[in-house]
Amino acid sequence: MHYDLTIVSNLVSLILMILLFAGVAMVVFFIMKRLFARIYTVGFEVAIIICWLFNLDMVCIILAIVWAVGLIVFFFANPTEGRTLIVNSMLGQNPKPSLFRKNKPRAESLFDRDGMYKKIETAVITMSKQKVGAIISFEMHDSLSEVMKSGTRIDAPVSAELLQTIFYPGTRLHDGAVIIRNDQIVAASVYYTPTTRPLTGKFGSRHRAAIGISEVCDAVTVVVSEETGRISIAYKGELETVGPDMFLSTFSDYMANAIKAPQE
Repeated sequence: MHYDLTIVSNLVSLILMILLFAGVAMVVFFIMKRLFARIYTVGFEVAIIICWLFNLDMVCIILAIVWAVGLIVFFFANPTEGRTLIVNSMLGQNPKPSLFRKNKPRAESLFDRDGMYKKIETAVITMSKQKVGAIISFEMHDSLSEVMKSGTRIDAPVSAELLQTIFYPGTRLHDGAVIIRNDQIVAASVYYTPTTRPLTGKFGSRHRAAIGISEVCDAVTVVVSEETGRISIAYKGELETVGPDMFLSTFSDYMANAIKAPQE
């Protein structure tokens, strides 16, 4: 009888442990979008359960401590993801969790496209006159979610003032690229792999990075030269220099072509 009670007690403990771990996993899947965090969580939970089944109590304790500390450190190292969860919860937009969810580009939202383009023009022309280097990529149909992991999450509406502040020399985010999705600045200080193609003429690191990203996705990328103030647009592996007076119309044409490209 005592043996039967022990089995029941162990079974109940196992069920409670699994339910607890499942709850923690659900929270992690909602908050932390990175695949590493999800695999880390599930891997440690499975390891702890296995050790518990084999009565390796001390190993269980050590694994539990390392697991908990790792999750806390990861959460505080990525505070934006927690903030995004809270905002999305208020808007009722939290996606369903999935361990191996692929990063897909968001469905294009409705917004004042012409108004956004004017803000981009204002920022680009101002930085061109002041010879402030900048590189701004506009996500189209190919997702840039993986690329932007190298940068800093922003999640702020597009404004000329914010773009100028980000690229102002000496600020922490001025190096690297800004990524814009629809009418939101989603990330800054993002680094691209520069093109390895031989180029005719003198091109700086920003121009090579802009061509590099345009070779691997359909993003439209605007570059402002720090040395000359020259404005260029990179798309599908090509770089075109654009005069300030023609920037808005040329940029709008690039964006329109990129938007309808898959439908052709």
